[in-house]
Amino acid sequence: MQAVYNIAEICARHGITDVVLSPGSRSAPLTLAFARHPAFRGRLRVVPDERAAAFIGLGIAQATRRPVVLVCTSGTAGLNYAPAVAEAFFQQIPLLILTADRPPEWIDQLDGQTIRQRNLYGAHAKGAFDFPADTSHPDAKWHSERIINEAINLTQAAPAGPVQVNIPLREPFYPKAGEEMGYEAEVRVSRQVNIPQHVANRDLYDELASPLQMESRVLVVVGQQPFSKKLSETLQNFTRNYGIPVVADIIANLSADSFVVRKQDVLLAGLNESQKLDLRPDLLITFGQSLISKSLKLFLRNASPRQHWHIQASGEVADTFRSLTSIIRMEPEAFFSQLAQETPTVDADTLVLWQQAETKAEKFLQDFFALINQPFNEFSAFRKALAALPESTALHLANSMAVRYANILGVPIGRQIEVFANRGTSGIDGCNSTAVGAALAQPERPVVLLTGDVAFFYDRNAFWHNYPTPNLRVVLFNNHGGGIFRLIDGPRQQPELEELFETRQTLTAENTARDFGLRYFPVSSFAELDAALPVFFAAETGAAILEVFTDSKTNAAFFEEYRAAVRKAFS
Repeated sequence: MQAVYNIAEICARHGITDVVLSPGSRSAPLTLAFARHPAFRGRLRVVPDERAAAFIGLGIAQATRRPVVLVCTSGTAGLNYAPAVAEAFFQQIPLLILTADRPPEWIDQLDGQTIRQRNLYGAHAKGAFDFPADTSHPDAKWHSERIINEAINLTQAAPAGPVQVNIPLREPFYPKAGEEMGYEAEVRVSRQVNIPQHVANRDLYDELASPLQMESRVLVVVGQQPFSKKLSETLQNFTRNYGIPVVADIIANLSADSFVVRKQDVLLAGLNESQKLDLRPDLLITFGQSLISKSLKLFLRNASPRQHWHIQASGEVADTFRSLTSIIRMEPEAFFSQLAQETPTVDADTLVLWQQAETKAEKFLQDFFALINQPFNEFSAFRKALAALPESTALHLANSMAVRYANILGVPIGRQIEVFANRGTSGIDGCNSTAVGAALAQPERPVVLLTGDVAFFYDRNAFWHNYPTPNLRVVLFNNHGGGIFRLIDGPRQQPELEELFETRQTLTAENTARDFGLRYFPVSSFAELDAALPVFFAAETGAAILEVFTDSKTNAAFFEEYRAAVRKAFS
């Protein structure tokens, strides 16, 4: 087992500190190797449910921006990692996945807890390695060390992502009583050094700057990305210099300055086709990952710009808007930094049009929610929850309506709020767990999850662990079903809406809160919500769930009233 024990030593030498494992017998040598290594003391967490464990690992990796190790036993345990692995792949989050396995001669021999685990995640992992079953020969031992080094380096090589190492293990799994278990000091470590590339070709910059000066309508659109103060400042200098509008979803994490258009969901839903023509870009510049806004995606697909540049240093590039003409292999910060130094002459009419539409959208939202006699509904309650977020919150948004509401409303300006959402696959299966992982990784930072009831109850095992998360707050909007299906065209027109799409349920979070030691705040009116929010978000409150009970039909009616008001305001 020495080569197996050395896996923990190699991980430690690479600077990895976080391990999430789920109990199992086949994986015992791996478990003991990490548990007894001093580098992982206090940073090794045991989460019984593998699906939750993998998303918790994802949340830790998101928060720390460093690889996290996942360890599980053989059989279907590894399959339960799959949703988080896919999310990590599309979000480019580094995970090192160590799946314990039966030795190769016992695969397909009807032995217990045995499936075909080689390349378990297929196209949704950056790579898959097979650890040698026998490492007694020096070459095999060298091979085993080489595999772990290659796998760790691959998780971090741009674009980052998940990598599987399948490790066949033979009995006995456990050291005998009194048997020493240690790590070899001369274990081989090979590190990858990543040096950011900054293109300094003067001719290239001249070539790029020319279309910026020639095209009268230029638009920058930013997809999901982690917060970077330097990038935000650079982009602000660029757009001020060129007079070019920047449109960004809430998950783009651009600092809340006036140069960014954020209310595209509102204004694009209200403008008629003629008005949208005035905003259509001739040159579209994009970077980042996915967009939330369907209205923005449809607008850009219909815009058919003459040129579309996508800035991405490495990895596959998606042609999301069916208009891609150039892939610029640079880091966005370097790209905009250089071009911001130019002295262009650009017609800023497009910027003015976008800014005017943005101002109108912001005023519309203020006026709309200022209306008196509103029924208690989740859209208005969601707005109140966003407004009450503490300073420096790591805001996690569950998929379905939560992330959409937030994209319409935006986060409070000036509070340094960073936004996370599992928009790689846009599934509901790990929203709780990802937020739990973030709370474990950064205990000094408020972590707030805004979620609907279906996503929350689907992932209740996120709280099934023994680690305190006093900085975690969950705001649960419970309308007793998949309320999004009542808000979108298609399912809401069907007679089977309630039975087959909404999947009505009568659960509440009270028992979940009691089971896992979380404080519980139920509210069902604006007055109760206003009274609960300050106490709920207070630092001394500790981990808590605020459950906001609303009626699905009332929510649908109010949202339809909102949509009608948007159309009227922009007509």
